[in-house]
Amino acid sequence: MTPELVDSPEYGPETDALLKLLADQPGYPELDPYQALLLDREDLPDPALAGERDPRPGIEDLVIDLPGRSLDARIYRMSPEPRPILLWLHGGSFIGGHLRDIEYATSGIAAGGNVTVVSLNYRLAPENPYPAGLLDVHDTLQWIRANLGGDGRIAVGGQSAGAALAAGACLLARDEGGPLADRQVLCYPTLDLHPDVEWHEWYFPADDVPATAVPLRADSLVGLPPTLMLAAGRDSLRDDALAYAGRLEQDGVPTRLVEYADTMHPFLNFPGALSAGRHAVELIAADLRTAFS
Repeated sequence: MTPELVDSPEYGPETDALLKLLADQPGYPELDPYQALLLDREDLPDPALAGERDPRPGIEDLVIDLPGRSLDARIYRMSPEPRPILLWLHGGSFIGGHLRDIEYATSGIAAGGNVTVVSLNYRLAPENPYPAGLLDVHDTLQWIRANLGGDGRIAVGGQSAGAALAAGACLLARDEGGPLADRQVLCYPTLDLHPDVEWHEWYFPADDVPATAVPLRADSLVGLPPTLMLAAGRDSLRDDALAYAGRLEQDGVPTRLVEYADTMHPFLNFPGALSAGRHAVELIAADLRTAFS
């Protein structure tokens, strides 16, 4: 399918400047990969890059108790009135990331989208490889239905690895015959195996990788929720987004595909530096407002 193209003269220069800034930052060459990963997890987001949380929604931190584990989450609410609920999942290659990294997006979507947003810290590899994160998302959706109320409508979405978990959870719910989300929002998802990507082997099973881990390999996408798909023009995973959107449309799933030209893979993580990220938050909020009107 042909994407809606969002472009601006600022996107390319902003992306170039950010990529140069990130490339110039020091790494951890003296550490083994796992030690470096632990340090990366402790890094706090730079507001100049990650943006600031929208002050309009009220926030509440809570612990979601699930069988055998407890997960940290943060809820963003504009009011106590029942609204649709969006479960949102950060990116981080299944091995990193934190809900604090994406507060510009989660608070902004809550403020502009007429939804209550639940931002989840799911379990990470290598300590918890597939299917831990997937089951966290699947079970949290059930927990939300049982405990948070809302107005009965639920969406699920996320960024990169988080978008892959959202897509996998929708496949799992469909195949189990359980309640489906009313909409999925997939921002530059990783939906197939990419063995050349660093840390790949830390998350995926060594053999017999199921479709809930790599949704592009599902036999059919019939019956999945209506979908908003975001892609980035300078993303090595762009083809995953375009291919999955095309298959969803072919299988009769109402799908909207939007591509942000000349910007990079995790652009929603850097709305302080990338106007594409700021625009995307507004677009997602407007899409949800329309979907749940």
